[in-house]
Amino acid sequence: MARMVKNFVNGLWNENPTFRLMIGLCPTLAVTTSAVNGLGMGLATAFVIACSSALISLLRKVIPDKVRIPAYIIVIATFVTIVDLFMNAYMPDLHQVLGLFIPLIVVNCIVLGRAEAFASKNSVIASIFDGLGMGLGFTWALTVLGAVRELLGAGSIFNVKLPVGATIGIMSLPPGAFITLGILMGLVNMISARQKKRAS
Repeated sequence: MARMVKNFVNGLWNENPTFRLMIGLCPTLAVTTSAVNGLGMGLATAFVIACSSALISLLRKVIPDKVRIPAYIIVIATFVTIVDLFMNAYMPDLHQVLGLFIPLIVVNCIVLGRAEAFASKNSVIASIFDGLGMGLGFTWALTVLGAVRELLGAGSIFNVKLPVGATIGIMSLPPGAFITLGILMGLVNMISARQKKRAS
């Protein structure tokens, strides 16, 4: 149980896909123009990682080694289709904004990477914890990135206007994503370095 909790926490911080491993950056930079977009994309990806990791772990002894990658992609694509249809039916506005990036979860490095590196070698429960940790780590990273860009670029958070002064238009544009990501990565690395110094 302690190992499962450690895997969960690793995804949230120590091995955060966005700020530490720097994988899955395409949707990270593209959809985080607002906190809502980041949260929606993150939760969709978290659902896919957790569910696909559980099913791949369950089938790990049945899937032949030679076709494991195509098999993993089929499993992942199944859950992505579920998410895509669900969002289209119940959250059409968000679905329209996220657009092509929802189907592209199928080839997201985070999802396929956890399937190959963890779910194919561990139990179902451990794989669910690992998938949730990675997925929620990705979610909070996208949400924070989106919130900062939305606040600085539009003067709002979660589409709620705040009494701020002048906004910085570039933060709503692609260069703003790179700038914000760089600053937040620097902060995360600084906090981690201080934690290591205290631990030693």
